[in-house]
Amino acid sequence: MPQQSTSLSASRREPAGSRGARRLRRSGLVLGTVYGGGKEPVSFQVDARILRNALAHSGAVIDLQIDAGASEPVVLKERVRHPVSGETVHIDLLRVDLARPIQQPVALELTDVEESDVKLGGVLEHTVRELTVEAIPTAIPDVIRHSIAGLAVGSSVTLGEIVAPEGTAIIGDPELVVAAIRSSRGMAAEAGTEIELETELVGAEPADGSAASADTGEH
Repeated sequence: MPQQSTSLSASRREPAGSRGARRLRRSGLVLGTVYGGGKEPVSFQVDARILRNALAHSGAVIDLQIDAGASEPVVLKERVRHPVSGETVHIDLLRVDLARPIQQPVALELTDVEESDVKLGGVLEHTVRELTVEAIPTAIPDVIRHSIAGLAVGSSVTLGEIVAPEGTAIIGDPELVVAAIRSSRGMAAEAGTEIELETELVGAEPADGSAASADTGEH
């Protein structure tokens, strides 16, 4: 389901080079730029904790207010993370018209995994973790969930099988495989053992030793 928008207050920032940017980040600030909407790009800075909380509790739309200006609806277009800590160091925001559809990436979550052949030892390959969704900004969900209950080894899920939430459309090739279950080494080894046992049973003599004996020529 689409989420309510969340407010984010930031301060305007004048670009000051990489040294100034590092100093601001060390003081606990995240740098960002908002653009689009027929307006000039604006650089800003925001407290990392405030940003983290806003992103955690927002849907697609964030109400951004820079200094004492009027708030405007924006969506997150890009987030740059620190390669070691994983903390956000820069964000790009895009101004949007709430009445006009946009395309946004949305996380794909697979559910009921233990009700598929994964419980038998199959290996789940979740190859596509984000879907591109088109809808008005307030209708874009933060996650799309798809059940794989009953999915067997050797079977897959394609993009066309994912049900788009009401008011949204999933963009992409419907034949694209987004997830599949393949046989594990353990399952292959177990299957090989079963075949070997069956072969031995077929070739084994009866337990009472009554196998046909060779003709001795005696009458």
